Amino acid sequence: MLRFLTAGESHGPSLTVILDGMPAGLPLAASIIDLELARRQKGYGSGGRMKIEKDTVQILGGVMAGETTGAPISMLVQNADHVKWKGKAIEPMTAPRPGHADLTGAVKYGYRDLRPALERASARETTMRVAVGAVCKHFLTQFGTIVGGYVSSIGEIQTDFGDMPYEERFARAEESDVRCPVESSANQMRDEIEKTIHGKNTLGGVLEIIALNLPVGLGSFMQWDKRLEAKLAMAVMSVQAIKGVEVGDAFANARLPGTQAHDPIRLSPLPEGEGVRAVTRNSNRAGGTEGGVSNGQPIVIRAAMKPIATTLTPQQTVDLASGGESPTNYERSDFCPVPRAVPILEAMVAFVLADALIEKLGGDSMSEMQPRFETLRKMTLEDLQMDNIPHMFWE
Repeated sequence: MLRFLTAGESHGPSLTVILDGMPAGLPLAASIIDLELARRQKGYGSGGRMKIEKDTVQILGGVMAGETTGAPISMLVQNADHVKWKGKAIEPMTAPRPGHADLTGAVKYGYRDLRPALERASARETTMRVAVGAVCKHFLTQFGTIVGGYVSSIGEIQTDFGDMPYEERFARAEESDVRCPVESSANQMRDEIEKTIHGKNTLGGVLEIIALNLPVGLGSFMQWDKRLEAKLAMAVMSVQAIKGVEVGDAFANARLPGTQAHDPIRLSPLPEGEGVRAVTRNSNRAGGTEGGVSNGQPIVIRAAMKPIATTLTPQQTVDLASGGESPTNYERSDFCPVPRAVPILEAMVAFVLADALIEKLGGDSMSEMQPRFETLRKMTLEDLQMDNIPHMFWE
């Protein structure tokens, strides 16, 4: 099982993570992780902290001579902003912000000040998730799987992608400061964010995360907690401010009759000189999974991100120290975190898929896994031979 634990606070000295279960023999350099950390810090609408932090990773364990050893991978990122907080008296925080973990954290853990909840619940924690995701994405690429993402809407601005290929969407999104592949929509999104900044408010949106070239057969329908889309939904929903997840065309399908909501199964044309025919589909309404198992189509995840809870315009709350109603106090934050969330959600999707692939292949090293990958059953008539003999299920 692939697993990880993060530790650290938003303004503490550093953030750390331990990733356990990555096989031995994966070539891994800090520069691969730093590239993803840099992506997390880019995006129009980000707050002032991104001008302070220049995240780079230290790999403290699990990698020797440029390759993973199979031991837990320990990683650390320093908080440059910590020097402004270390050894200094901090004003008490007693007025919880609506939509944040301030109030629920105080009730759950009995805090006498709200800041411990803010510090740990902060999206700064996702720095280490992106570090984990960078390792997982790199692992997946060894088997031809690509995980990418982009922004499809911000506020009321929606994007029509037409039939733009996914890989082109990924590339164009990285050229956009709002991570939207369609320039006309990106311009509108940027204008909308600018209005929000001047209006002292925040904006949310919808992101799409796609996994390409994933093998058939990851996940399982045998138990509820083994279903691939369930694991993906949990991972994506675990990210701060994500309040909704859709696999494929889930919500559109809910409005359709069954004959229009599914992906008809067809036989691919027989390539010249080849005798193997693939079982395929011309659509992907299911979003790459059927019955909790990957079906070889692109995994398509859409996530709804609410407007961030911290706003320059005060919101109504209760000061728990005075016992009276009061406006919220502003804590530095993003105005629109949606573009910066793309690499974070990619990281969580990559983690789940890497875990599922490791479970499917078994083995402790890349040298064991790669030959096994080549022998995986494929969606072809040759690999799907049926006995076609009557039999009795139970006696």
